[in-house]
Amino acid sequence: MNISVIWKLLVSVLVVGWALANLLPLEDKDFGDYLEARATANPVEYTAFLERAKANVNDETPLILAVKQTANAEKLDLYGEFFPEVNLVEVKNLEKRNNILVDVLYDHSRGKLRKGLDLAGGVAFTLEMDEEVADETAAGKRLEKATEIMQDRVNGLGVAEPIIRAIPPNKLEVQLPGLDLKKNPEAADELKKPARLSFHLVHRDLIPGPGVQTPPGYMAMTEEFEDKETGEMMERQYFITRLPYASGSIVDNARATMGAFGGYEVSLNLTDEGGQIFGEMTEEVDREDQRREAQGRPARGLIATVLDGKLYSAVGLSNGAIWGGAASITGNYTLLEAQELANVLNNPLEYELKVGEKYEVSPTLAEDARDSSVKAALTGAGLVVAFMILYYFVAGFIAMISVSLAIIIVLGVLMSVGGTLTLPGVAALVLTIGMAVDANILIFERIREELRTGKSLKAALQSGYDKAFSTIIDANVTTLITASILIWLGTGPVKGFGVTLAIGIGASMFGALIISRWMLELLVNIGLMKKMLPFNLLKSAKFTFLNYRKPAFIISWLIVAAGVVAVLTHRDHILGIDFRGGVELTFDFDQANKPSLTDIYELADANDLGEVQPGYLSLIGEDAERLKVQIDLDEGRSEQVITVLETAFPDAKLVKISENLIGGSVSHAITQNAFASIAVALFGILLYIWLRFEFGYGLGAVVATIHDLLMSIGIYVILGQFFEIGSGQFTAPMVAAVLMIVGYSINDTIVVFDRIREELDLNPDMTLFDVVNLGINRTLSRTLLTSITTLMAALALFIFGAGVVTDFALIFIIGIITGTFSSIFIASPVFFWYHKGDRDHVTSTHLERPTYEWETTTRRAKDEAEKA
Repeated sequence: MNISVIWKLLVSVLVVGWALANLLPLEDKDFGDYLEARATANPVEYTAFLERAKANVNDETPLILAVKQTANAEKLDLYGEFFPEVNLVEVKNLEKRNNILVDVLYDHSRGKLRKGLDLAGGVAFTLEMDEEVADETAAGKRLEKATEIMQDRVNGLGVAEPIIRAIPPNKLEVQLPGLDLKKNPEAADELKKPARLSFHLVHRDLIPGPGVQTPPGYMAMTEEFEDKETGEMMERQYFITRLPYASGSIVDNARATMGAFGGYEVSLNLTDEGGQIFGEMTEEVDREDQRREAQGRPARGLIATVLDGKLYSAVGLSNGAIWGGAASITGNYTLLEAQELANVLNNPLEYELKVGEKYEVSPTLAEDARDSSVKAALTGAGLVVAFMILYYFVAGFIAMISVSLAIIIVLGVLMSVGGTLTLPGVAALVLTIGMAVDANILIFERIREELRTGKSLKAALQSGYDKAFSTIIDANVTTLITASILIWLGTGPVKGFGVTLAIGIGASMFGALIISRWMLELLVNIGLMKKMLPFNLLKSAKFTFLNYRKPAFIISWLIVAAGVVAVLTHRDHILGIDFRGGVELTFDFDQANKPSLTDIYELADANDLGEVQPGYLSLIGEDAERLKVQIDLDEGRSEQVITVLETAFPDAKLVKISENLIGGSVSHAITQNAFASIAVALFGILLYIWLRFEFGYGLGAVVATIHDLLMSIGIYVILGQFFEIGSGQFTAPMVAAVLMIVGYSINDTIVVFDRIREELDLNPDMTLFDVVNLGINRTLSRTLLTSITTLMAALALFIFGAGVVTDFALIFIIGIITGTFSSIFIASPVFFWYHKGDRDHVTSTHLERPTYEWETTTRRAKDEAEKA
């Protein structure tokens, strides 16, 4: 086994092992059972303690709170007595240490594969603003702003898959997957904090106490702090100015950092104006310090930091005035406390929120719909695996091992950053399998070309990887540009898709270039693989595609125009509740005659009730469930739905108890950011290809991507609105489906363009017309094979899936077909027309395929291998 195989094998094991560590265990463990088995010291005393804690469990006090309360009431050090291996030596305060330990144990008892609301349900609660605003417009803007801030707090990276929507006039509903407020009722506490930060000056001469009057312009506040030796909580009182010197608006961003003397603190980066204000405040304090020191007066000036009405710290200056735009909030926090504080400071609310109703939410998809969609996903994945193995034999088997490991890496990374797996996410992963084999197919087809020249299998393997490397890098870098801009400019699910796309790109490249390669090299080197790639879809295609460029171009853009007209004429019907908002009806019912979600969905279809999203919830502390039905805003829809449900389910004895307007879970800001992100991404792609290839290539790629987006959306709407194939509506998961089309289109086009550029260099006497046709023909087998594998996955999801999965698959099927078509009949003709069919116009500006340093340094070794 040579060194190349060894290092690739070791890296693969480490990366996949890390991913598995972030995925396992998959399921939650019962917290009580986990506690019983977890302690490592004093088992007899620990069992007795757990019995005392369980005796305190009731409807208001779940086990996690009972353990904390019992330990703190008994002044029992759980860390020192039962869990000495947990590193909490830095936390001196007994109560804080116990609370942290129990929270860590609860977190460890939960499965690491977090499932979304559609698969596993979760918890929900309402957050209500104390102050009402008479002006409806102002109230709406305030509520929309609060929704966006809550989205950022809960879903900073966009991968947590919550549902956050406004309930006019002054409420928000937050649904979070994977939480249980019965077991962990403190989960909602951090979200309701407004994070109103202010900086005050402390009175230098007076402190509150008996007989001490509050000086004018000041107020008394108490700071709680932890004694560094004993860990006991202590108090200090100060008089601080009523009016703050500066507010939290001077803060640009906050982050958790290590403190200078242990523990954690929150470092603040200030805005330019904020840095000036903070500098002036500290300069004023420093100047008075120096004046008093000159007079022999000892009272040093302090600056107080107040957050949400609580005094967090009062500190003096150690090195004079602070300029430079940085500050910190000290307080000997734990890492989690510092991170939570930084999170709310980065997303401050103007108004106080209070938690209203708390309830558990059932899975939003009917059980049979979930089961059928999961089976569809498995069928799609199985079809791709079977095709690759049948077509490529051993090489296909290795490719599917590498793709499977790449999927594990994707899931591991997603779980490590707080990701949640939804049913559309499962569908996206299946489609990713189809797309991820693309790099393997590209490499295998290059190896096939090398074998045709008479090279040995070992030499063809080396040369095939080398020649495919540039194409793989270019194709993935352009897609990575898209992902980076979605992360940079996007919010919510748009940013989440960017994160997932970037992770997927890295994982699929790792699988193809590292995992597949060492496996193939190992089998070839030890002689277990003698032959490779027995079948050939298109051995020597010689189609003159450019002969059909004009009719293909005209017809395709006529279809795009028809789609645009369909979108405009049906714009009031194509956006679902997730975008437009709707009405939420809540019913009590006879618990013995619970209507099934499947029956409600079928009723909605049969009676033309529009979009209907049913689900069940139960208030925390109550056993009875309630039926919640979200419907569209069409006039008279509520009465129609109520009548149909009461008629269909007379034994359920449905009683409407509330009817509320609800906002969309995908805000206008998210939608606008999605369009802006795509526009900037297209510009970034144009710039990259211009610099990396030549402007004509970039223009062709951008035009083809716009074509694919418009055509896919238009055909999807036409099929749904006129032919009842799919719903023709766009819901929140469809955002990711549309963005996937962008990635697929770009990837396919770059593969073709990279080959055209290579053929220009290899065939200096050939016309541009012939070179473009040759490049398309040379990549045709790869293009069709990638399309086939991805179509297999998408068709399985469309045929056997249910609900949003069907729509998700349908628009992607359209995207696959349009992407394959456009790389041949849109991107390439645009490139050809831009250069007016003149190859000299191209070669005078285009860049040759680069030769990488590693290629040059291994030239001799490759030459020797080719002779073998």
